[in-house]
Amino acid sequence: MLLTLLSAGAAKGLAAEILPDFECANGVTVQGFFSAVGAIHQKFIDGEPCDVLILTARQLQLLAEAGRVLPQSVKAIGNVRTAVAVPTGHPQPDVSSSATLRDTLLEATAIYIPDPYKSTAGIHVMSVLKALGIAPSVEERIKAFPNGETAMRVLSEEAGAGAIGITQTTEIRYTPGVMLVGPLPSGHKLVTTYSVAVNANAADIPIAMKLVAALTGELSAAARIHSGFEVP
Repeated sequence: MLLTLLSAGAAKGLAAEILPDFECANGVTVQGFFSAVGAIHQKFIDGEPCDVLILTARQLQLLAEAGRVLPQSVKAIGNVRTAVAVPTGHPQPDVSSSATLRDTLLEATAIYIPDPYKSTAGIHVMSVLKALGIAPSVEERIKAFPNGETAMRVLSEEAGAGAIGITQTTEIRYTPGVMLVGPLPSGHKLVTTYSVAVNANAADIPIAMKLVAALTGELSAAARIHSGFEVP
């Protein structure tokens, strides 16, 4: 049996830890598609095949109210912070305050981010640059990619000295070749709650509910924390 999972990229690392055991225990294959939340949300709205959906808590709340996902199936996975990364082995800049973050961004040779229009982190980065008053100064050094995973992979493979990346902590954690510097400082921080739900038109609702339970239950708490989620 095949289950289709449409998911925000923030949960890709968690899925990689959870799905092998789930598939073995339930005799199913889970086909996962991961990208920026805006892109995944649009795929779902457009009718892309989907049994289980991972988006922000707010997006799933609205979809539940519209009858698109089963309200009783909506469960929180955890919170994810938007953070700064550098290629492994590179000096770690100071991002502990607004002032040091501003200096770090102005000094960066390149800034790697996910989609500034469709991704949670990318949209937030652009708002931070405006709030710091440096958007025009760094515009030419912004390197945007479809999702955080791609941005971090390219950061690890191509970035020169002084380059940084900004995306969800979870996407930094599961990308080889980059290391977490720290979350954005108070005043510019972004903490996003991600949830999971079953499509109201899922082919097999009971098994889809089992996947929701596997991603959110007590047994997954360690995996969620390891992948970068903050679990209440």
